[in-house]
Amino acid sequence: MIPHLPMRPAWLCRNCAAPWPCGPAQLALVTEFYGHSIALAFYLAASMQEATDDMYGLGLRPDLAALHARFLGWLSRARRSHGR
Repeated sequence: MIPHLPMRPAWLCRNCAAPWPCGPAQLALVTEFYGHSIALAFYLAASMQEATDDMYGLGLRPDLAALHARFLGWLSRARRSHGR
């Protein structure tokens, strides 16, 4: 199985080319950080900041609300689905 990891500076999945974190990456992250949801949130926030910096470095103006939804917005749904 090929992991769903980010390809920088585009922040697309190396495996499926979807915006990272793609669905399979989200599932893998929830599994990897099981029981450590705050650590997962910090990891994703740091990744979001790196993605923002990379986009500015490419001369783009990132949509910060969209990046927040992409990197962190799914966390509350993931926590609810695991009964936390």
